[in-house]
Amino acid sequence: MSSPLAAAIAGTATALRARLPADFQPQALVILGSGLGALATTVEAVARIPYTELPGWAVSTAQGHAGVLHCGLLAGAPVLVMQGRLHFYEGHPLAATVFPVRVARALGVGTLLVTNAAGGLNPDYRPGDLMLIADHVNLMGWGGANPLIGPHDETLGPRFLPMNPAYDPDLLRLAAVVGADQTPALRQGVYMMIPGPNFETNAELRALRLLGGDAVGMSTVPEVLVARHGGMRVLGISCITNMAVADWTAPIAHEAVLDVANSAGPRLAALVRGVLGRLGAADAPPANG
Repeated sequence: MSSPLAAAIAGTATALRARLPADFQPQALVILGSGLGALATTVEAVARIPYTELPGWAVSTAQGHAGVLHCGLLAGAPVLVMQGRLHFYEGHPLAATVFPVRVARALGVGTLLVTNAAGGLNPDYRPGDLMLIADHVNLMGWGGANPLIGPHDETLGPRFLPMNPAYDPDLLRLAAVVGADQTPALRQGVYMMIPGPNFETNAELRALRLLGGDAVGMSTVPEVLVARHGGMRVLGISCITNMAVADWTAPIAHEAVLDVANSAGPRLAALVRGVLGRLGAADAPPANG
């Protein structure tokens, strides 16, 4: 007997499938972070569906997140593109923030390409840089907030999930090749997740850097956990929108974060399109359940 969660996932997957052409099989789910949603408008869409029209799919409330699912071709690859994500700090239960990833997996999607806007902890970084996420530290999870906590349903994934590696090495190498000629140069580093919505104190910023963080943000990791739980390959990209440096006295404004993300959008779009253009349909593992 399926769990209530599995039943809800199946119900939404069925409703979404009914909105798509019979011969459309999405290969990748692309999640676009704060200020990075312009790429979604370039999808050769077979359907554009507001989140409000999908049963069980929570609604984005954060500034810079349109809340529309674009289904179609991007760089020739069949994709689902989330123009706006769901955050824990919006008040959604963690299960709701990762529900779209579960639904995509149920549809047979084998790759998650996730982006975010992040603060730069590495002093060599500058606003506007793009960073491939090589690994992460889930500080929210250390505090007990993890989307895998709860009754176990083996049809969705293992009880004790290995996370080495969290991010697919082949996809990282592919992205590095695709972005090799970008200016400024493509970065690669460790992403630190805090729950937000407040920005960090000076003491917290020093601690995050001491822990090996290169960038810090308020999303991504729960989606990555659930994607890996379902056997998906993951590529993560952070857009560095501000410098998260201890003792920096200028206040951080979310509007400024969005401005930097928007300006970096064309380079992010080129990187995402380049990666998707080289993905093969054979990359997708069979759907769970």
